[in-house]
Amino acid sequence: MNLVIVESPAKAKTINKYLGPDYKVLASYGHVRDLPSKDGSVLPDQDFAMNWEVDAKASKRLSEIAEAAKGSDRVILATDPDREGEAISWHVLEVLQKKRALKDAEVQRVTFNAITKGAVLEAMANPRQIDMELVDAYLARRALDYLVGFTLSPVLWRKLPGARSAGRVQSVALRIVVDREMEIERFRPQEYWSVEADLIADSPPFTARLVKHEGKRVQRLDIQNEATAQAARAAIQSGAFTIRSIEKKPVRKSPPPPFTTSTLQQEAARKLGFTAQRTMQAAQKLYEGVDETGGLITYMRTDGVAISPEGLAQTRDVIGDRFGPAYLPDQPRYYKAKAKNAQEAHEAIRPTNLTRHPGSLRLETDLQRLYELIWKRTVASQMEQARLDRTTVDIETPDGRTGLRATGQVVAFDGYMAVYEEGRDDRPKGGEDDEDDDGRLPTLKEGATAKVQAIRTEQHFTEPPPRYSEATLVKKLEELGIGRPSTYASILTTLRDRAYVRMDKNRFIPEDKGRLVTAFLEQFFRKWVEYDFTAALETRLDEVSAGDLDWKALLREFWTDFHAATQAAGELRTTAILDHLNEALGPHIFPDKGDGTDPRECPLCHQGQLSLKTSRFGAFIGCSRYPECKYTRAVSAPDAEGAAAEGGDRELGVDPASGETVHLKIGRFGPYVEMAAPGEEKPKRSSLPKGWSPASIDLERALRLLALPREVGAHPEDGKPITAGLGRYGPFVAHAGTYANLSDIEEVFEVGLNRAVALLAEKRAGRPGRGSAAAPLKELGAHPETGEAIQVMAGRYGPYVKMGKVNATLPKGVDPDGLTLEAALPLIAAKAGAAPKKAAKKAPAKKPAAKKKATAKEG
Repeated sequence: MNLVIVESPAKAKTINKYLGPDYKVLASYGHVRDLPSKDGSVLPDQDFAMNWEVDAKASKRLSEIAEAAKGSDRVILATDPDREGEAISWHVLEVLQKKRALKDAEVQRVTFNAITKGAVLEAMANPRQIDMELVDAYLARRALDYLVGFTLSPVLWRKLPGARSAGRVQSVALRIVVDREMEIERFRPQEYWSVEADLIADSPPFTARLVKHEGKRVQRLDIQNEATAQAARAAIQSGAFTIRSIEKKPVRKSPPPPFTTSTLQQEAARKLGFTAQRTMQAAQKLYEGVDETGGLITYMRTDGVAISPEGLAQTRDVIGDRFGPAYLPDQPRYYKAKAKNAQEAHEAIRPTNLTRHPGSLRLETDLQRLYELIWKRTVASQMEQARLDRTTVDIETPDGRTGLRATGQVVAFDGYMAVYEEGRDDRPKGGEDDEDDDGRLPTLKEGATAKVQAIRTEQHFTEPPPRYSEATLVKKLEELGIGRPSTYASILTTLRDRAYVRMDKNRFIPEDKGRLVTAFLEQFFRKWVEYDFTAALETRLDEVSAGDLDWKALLREFWTDFHAATQAAGELRTTAILDHLNEALGPHIFPDKGDGTDPRECPLCHQGQLSLKTSRFGAFIGCSRYPECKYTRAVSAPDAEGAAAEGGDRELGVDPASGETVHLKIGRFGPYVEMAAPGEEKPKRSSLPKGWSPASIDLERALRLLALPREVGAHPEDGKPITAGLGRYGPFVAHAGTYANLSDIEEVFEVGLNRAVALLAEKRAGRPGRGSAAAPLKELGAHPETGEAIQVMAGRYGPYVKMGKVNATLPKGVDPDGLTLEAALPLIAAKAGAAPKKAAKKAPAKKPAAKKKATAKEG
C-alpha cells in the first residue's frame, strides 16, 4: 500500500481518483504544528532551538495518518510545491518519526504544479527527498517573525498603550501607508488653467489644446492664473490658424505577461474589486478543482512568468482556432520575471486546460470571474502585438506666436487587445506629461486653414498622490522586494485586523494608532523598518533557500543588534518616548494654524502646552497644566473647519424643550455631545457616530443624538414598544430583548414601524429561540462519508457550518454565501476531532449532619 499525504480533502479526493486502489490519500488539513504563542518558543540562547506544538485540531488527523503509515510500504509527501508546502511535509515527517510510524516504509517527496492526471502521474514517477534548504529558509523566516513579534510587541504594550503588535513585514507595510499619508498632508495644491479650442479645417470639429503662447512653449502647469488664461483665449480668438504639420507615428503595444501571485491580486482588485484574501481563497479552489475533472488552474503561489512547453502549445492552438492566424505570432512569447528578488519560481498561473473556455463552465460567481480573468490574461500573453496609429497635429498662427496641438490614436490592429487590456493604477493628475491621446481625429491636411469655433478655459488644481489601494500596495511591496507572494494577503489583513488602518473607498488610511506605532518604530527601531533593510533580509533568506547561507548564522547576525535595540528601548522612560513622538508627529497633531499663534497652546486655559499623553486606553492629547486644566482631545489632527475640533469643548446652543445648554466635547475616547441640568450628577451624553466629524455637529444634530433611544411604535403582535438607538456596535432597533442592526446611522432617526418589524423578524429567523428552528443560510450538500446534511447557519456570534450536532464557526473573513462543501469539510472535521470536555465529577453526596441536641442558647 502507498500512502499519499496532501494538505486538503478536496485535493485528496481528486488525486485518489487518479492513482487508483493501490494508493490511499489522506489530508493533513494544512499545517499540523506551529510555534506556541508564548514566550520561549524560539530560544536564542540555545542556538535558536524551536519548540513546536502539534495543533489540537490536527492531533486526531495525525494519529490517523500515523496508523495508515504503519501499514504502508511507501509514504509519499505530496504537499504544495512552495516553501510552505515543503515545510508541511517536513512537519508531518517529523511527527511520524516521533510516533515511530514509518518502520521500514520508504519516504518520498513529490510536487506537481497542477492537479491534473498527467501532472500527478508524472510527479509520482519522479520522486525526490525533502528539500532541507527550502525547509531551512522556512525555519529562518518563522523564527525571525516570531522573534520580532514576541520581542518587540511587549515593548509596544508597555511604552505605547493601545498598540496591538508589531511584525517584521507588517510594520514596514504600515510605514508605507503612513508615509504616503504624510506625503498627502504635505502636498500643497497648485493652480493651473487649461485652454482648449474646437476647430474645423474642411472637416468635422476636433479639439486642440494650447501648447504655445507669445512664442513660448506652454506645458500643463504653466498657465497659473485666470489673467494669463484670458490673454491666451484672446490670442486664439484673434488669430488665423493653419495646420502646420501632421505626424503619424505607428505604435506597437505588447501584451502583459501571464499572472504571478502579486499581479493576479493587483488585477483582481482593479477589475473585480476583490481583496487579496478573497482572490487567494478563490484561486485555491480553482487550483484544487471543483469536480472530478481536477484542478482548473496551475499553482497560484508563484512569482514565475514562464509557461510550460505543453501550456504554450495549447495556448497557441486556442489562439489559432478562436482568433485566426493573424493573431498568432510566428514564435511563442517567453517572459522573464522583473520582480525584485524573484525566487522559488514555478510556472505562471494559467488554466490547466485552455480549451475549457470560461463560457463553458458553471462555477460559483467568484470562481467564474477569477477563472475568466486568468484565462484571458494567459491567452492574451501569447497573442500578437496591438498596432496603433498615433497622430499629432500642430496648428499655428502665421507668426508662430500661438500654437495648438491635437492628438489622437486609431487602433490599426487590436491584437491581444481583442481579448484583454491590463488595468491601470491611479495617477496623480496635473502632471506635465499628462495627455489624453485616446480620441479619434478626422482626416486633416497639412496647410489647411483651421477656423476656431469655440474656446474653453478651465481652472484646475494639482492633486496629491493617491492613497494606496490593495492593488497598488501589493505592487509597491513587490517593487521594494518586501514580503513574498504567499504573504501579501495576510499582511494586508493583519493591518486591518489590528485597526492600524481603515478602508475608505477601497483605499488605506492610517489610523492614529498606526501613526503612533510607525513613529515609535522609526524613532527607536529605524533600521528594522527601513525598506532597504527589509528587502535585503528577504535576499538573505533567498540565499538560505539556495543553500548559500546557514540559516542559524542569519539568525545570530539579526538577533545581536535587534535584541540590543529592544533592551535599550525597554529602559527608556515613557516621558522620553512621548517627547520623541511629540516631535515626530508634531506636524500632524499640531499643524500650523496659519495665523502665527502657537499650535500647541491649550485652547481652554491658554497657559499650558498641549502634548501627547498615554493612558491604559491608548494615546490622547492633553494640557501640561493637568490637573488644574483638564482639556483633552483625540490624537487626530485638529479639523480646521470647526472650532470644536480645534479648541476641544464648544457650546452648541440651548435645548428649546428643557432650556439646558448643549456642549460638544472632545474626550480621550473621542468626541461626544452632552446636556446636563443644573446639579445633575450624570449628564446625558452621546458619542458621535462613525463618520460624523466634530466640525459637522450643530445644535440640531446634537439634539437628535441626545434624544436616542427613540420609540418607533408598538409591535403589532404583543404591543410592546420597539425602540431605535445607537449602541456599541452601531445603530439598531430593539424589541423584547431582540436587537437588529440598521444599515446606516441616519436610519436610526427615520426607521418606521413596518421596516423595524421586518428587521426584527429577520433577526429572529436567524437566531431562533427555544423550540424554534432557524432556516439555513445555505444548503451545502451531504457529507461524502456519512451522508449527513451540511448547512450554513446564522448564529448569535456569527455564521457557522452545521452537520448534525457538530457546529463549526466560520473563520474571520470567510463569506458564508461563497462557502462550498469542500471548504466546509475541514471545518467540520476539525471541530469533530476536538477533544470533548471532560464532564465534571460529581461530588459525593454529603451525609446529613447528625442533629444536635437543643441547647439553651439555640433555644
